Amino acid sequence: MTEITAALELVKRGADELLIEAELIEKLKSGRPLRVKAGFDPTAPDLHLGHTVLINKLRHFQELGHQVMFLIGDFTGMIGDPSGKNTTRPPLTREQVLENAKTYQEQVFKILDPAKTEVCFNSSWMEALGASGMIRLAAQHTVARMLERDDFSKRYAAQQSIAIHEFLYPLCQGYDSVAMKADVELGGTDQRFNLLVGRELQKHYGQAPQCVLTMPLLEGLDGVNKMSKSLGNYIGIYEPPNEIFGKIMSVSDDLMWRYYDLLSFRPAAEIKALRHSISEGRNPRDVKVMLAQEIVARFHGAAAATAALEDFEARFQRNAIPDEMPEVRLEAGVEGLGVAAVLKQAGLTASTSESLRMIDQGGVRLNGEKVSDRGLVLPAGEVVVLQVGKRKFARVTLA
Repeated sequence: MTEITAALELVKRGADELLIEAELIEKLKSGRPLRVKAGFDPTAPDLHLGHTVLINKLRHFQELGHQVMFLIGDFTGMIGDPSGKNTTRPPLTREQVLENAKTYQEQVFKILDPAKTEVCFNSSWMEALGASGMIRLAAQHTVARMLERDDFSKRYAAQQSIAIHEFLYPLCQGYDSVAMKADVELGGTDQRFNLLVGRELQKHYGQAPQCVLTMPLLEGLDGVNKMSKSLGNYIGIYEPPNEIFGKIMSVSDDLMWRYYDLLSFRPAAEIKALRHSISEGRNPRDVKVMLAQEIVARFHGAAAATAALEDFEARFQRNAIPDEMPEVRLEAGVEGLGVAAVLKQAGLTASTSESLRMIDQGGVRLNGEKVSDRGLVLPAGEVVVLQVGKRKFARVTLA
């Protein structure tokens, strides 16, 4: 395997699409460190594992010797990009954006090498562009081209409102690539349109167009929806070690492999060997434990990962929770679902009154912990293990 082939294999690991591969090969052949960009709008104060899919890929580029540019969209965050949504996303105030950005830098260096990372804020060139510069930038794209973007076209066809400032977002993101002289830009699959706008703007400004690498959107704990704080199906990287560990252990065996492909730093050959070992009869729980320990250690250290494993074993394995149990999916709605109703709908009790009686008697456990609050509400996005008595179990996904 040649050096270029090996580099491409690492770059494309877990990726959805690479545009244009032949161009990236030529850039790699140049022998110079490439400028690799990924942008994050600070719409929330903390990052979750869904965000780290892109950051992990940035790390791959660092391992290959390239210069990573971690872009904090303090300017574009005030516009709000509705990618993947069918409504306008409310813009944030500058104060909100700056407050949310505070923790980003220290969080990303849990994954990235600070010596090979350039942290950028796009306000530094977007504010200098000024009103006249923004008008000239807007002249580079047509309304017809903007309506090629899937979420815009659907909203237009449905006669839903599209604010003018939303058309500016792809242009601003594209201009970031011009200002940063990016060779490669990474983004989620929902960012494909914006990433390609960057290529077109770079051509207009006389630069070689960037290559585009799109990464899949990581499913949350429910295994269906994109990981999102608003849906409650996320794993925050600054959550306590025990919570991270327990949440990873709660994902389905199928989803575990998706997490391995997008979150683990283990070599692809090792992950393939783990898959084979399960097909040969190994308990999937053992392999899930390895992933949970790896993720906890990344953000909290090896000692915390060991302690989280010990805590998990104490709460789950010593309570004799079986590996196999019924899988139940319930609709929680916006307000969530009361634990008594969950027990009944999951078939663990015959009625709500029996659920309440079992709670009062201390016979109900949630993720290994005794439930004492009759009014406990479980939010949408949660995946939990419920136990009634000694022998009734169910893994419940709340959609």
